[in-house]
This record gives sequence, C-alpha cells and structure tokens, in this order.
Amino acid sequence: MASLSSVLPAAAPSQGIRLLARFGFAAKGIVYLTMGVLALLAALGQQGGRTADKQQAMQTIQDLPMGRFLLGLVAFGLVGYVVWRFTQALRDTEGQGSGAKGLARRLGYAGSGLLYVALAFYAGKAAWQNTAVSSGSGGDAKQSAVAMLLAQPFGQWLVGAIGLAIIGAGLYQIWHAYSGKFAEHVNASSLSAPQQHLVFRTGQVGHTALGVVMSIIGYFFVQAARTSNAQKVDDTEGAFDLLNAMGPAVLGVVAAGLVAYGLYMLVQARYPVLRGV
Repeated sequence: MASLSSVLPAAAPSQGIRLLARFGFAAKGIVYLTMGVLALLAALGQQGGRTADKQQAMQTIQDLPMGRFLLGLVAFGLVGYVVWRFTQALRDTEGQGSGAKGLARRLGYAGSGLLYVALAFYAGKAAWQNTAVSSGSGGDAKQSAVAMLLAQPFGQWLVGAIGLAIIGAGLYQIWHAYSGKFAEHVNASSLSAPQQHLVFRTGQVGHTALGVVMSIIGYFFVQAARTSNAQKVDDTEGAFDLLNAMGPAVLGVVAAGLVAYGLYMLVQARYPVLRGV
C-alpha cells in the first residue's frame, strides 16, 4: 500500500509555508503570553488580572488599542500554525516514517493543528466583523462533546483514556523540557552564549509550565470519566483556578512559566528550525 507521503507532490513546502509557520509560532506565543500575564496579574492581586482560557485571551487582545488589527494578525498567524502542523504530518518533515510510532507522532502534529482551527476561526471572524470573541463557548462545546461520549457504550473508558492521553502529553512536555529536546526547534547559532543559555532556560521553564497545565486538564477528563459527569471537564481557565486554590504563589509560578513559554515561542518564530522546507 502506498504511503501517505508518496501520493503527495514531491516538491518541498514553499517559502510561503515557511513564512506561515513563523507567523504561527508568533501567534501562539502571543496567545500564551497573554494568558500568562493575565494569570500572573491575578496571582499578584493586580487590577485587570484574571484566569483566562485561549478565547478569553483573544478577547483581551481585541480590547487593546488597534485590537481589531492585532486580532486579525493573530488569527492569520494561527492559520499559519495549522498549515505548518498539517505540513509536518502530511509531508513528514520531521522524518518520523510510516511505522506505527511514526504515524502516531504525525497524527499528533495534525491533532495539534486541529486544536487551533476553532480559535483561528473565532479570532478571524471577530476581527473581520468587529464583534466580540465568543467567550466560554469553547468550554461549553468541550463539555457537550464529553457528555455525548459518556452516553455511549464504554463512554467512561473513552473519556478516561482521553484524560490519560492528555496527562501523558503534559508529562511529555515536562520531559521535553528537561531533556533539552525542545531546543532542536530553535536555531540559536547567531546568538551569543549568554543569550543561548537564557533562551534555553526560558524554554525549560515554559515547557514545564505548559506540561503542568496540560496534566491538570487531563485530570479534569479523568474526573469526568470517574464520575460520569461532563461538567467536571474544564480548560486552561479551570486549571488556573485549581492552581489559585492551592495559593496565589502556586498560580504565580505557573503563570510566569506560561509567560516564559510565550516568549520562547516568539524566539522560535524569529529563529526557527523548519525541516523539509
């Protein structure tokens, strides 16, 4: 049977896709930077601080001066991120191969892109029509989808498996941080040694914080499966609220970590390693 890559055009992704990827990293960085700053302000008890999910972060961007223009740029960037993730999956730019493990990794790239399709749509629609970004609808849609799964035969097992997979992905991010594997995606050769060290530490802190948040979101899914209650499912905002319940200092540390992750993504946008292009 022909492999997926064999039925695609042989030409490498164009410079246009390279540019889209860089816009994508920057847009993702801005979203996480905004979420992290809002949560950090909330932890410090500052006015304007709040725990927020991705859509609420987009609303904050929209409320800034020239916010509609900025939101449009972020929406364009998120589309670029989706395109790059699917390029990685379909063209196997990372050389994962067509074995079971390789296909799983490539499906992971595609899944990562899919997570940002709705966000890009909401942001683009809000920027184009000058309407408010739908706030909270993502969480409601997630709970509705989980409720449908729970109603199916073996639904609790399916939701539990999703939760464990998300926890696994979160733990992988933490391993990714301390193994240093994340650094393969940034070309820091033009940076000085102190700058390279700073970028590396920023990436470690950022990926660790992202892993913590993802693990908590996975825990919500496991709880939904255990209790057969879709209302237990929550997103980044819920993860921040749980951390805040442990103490403002705990929330502050993880929020600062997400700020670091956002900054690292901006560095990756400036100095990317884009294989296969």
